[in-house]
Amino acid sequence: MAYTTTHLAAIEAAIATGELTVTVDGRSVTYRSVGDLLKAKRDIEAGLIAAGSATRPTTQSFVTRVRS
Repeated sequence: MAYTTTHLAAIEAAIATGELTVTVDGRSVTYRSVGDLLKAKRDIEAGLIAAGSATRPTTQSFVTRVRS
C-alpha cells in the first residue's frame, strides 16, 4: 500500500489522543493498543521514506546555557 502524509497525520493524531480507531479516506482500522499504533506509525514513516515522500527524522540536541 502506498502511504501518504494523510495516513501519517491520522496515526499521529490517534496516538496523541489514545484513540484506537483511525479513519482515512472513509476506511477505518481499529488497532488493539497504542503499541500497535506506534508500530503502524513506524511502518508508514518507512513507506514514505522509501517512496521519497519524506526524509528520515533527525535527532536534534539542544544546549542550555546557565547564566550565573
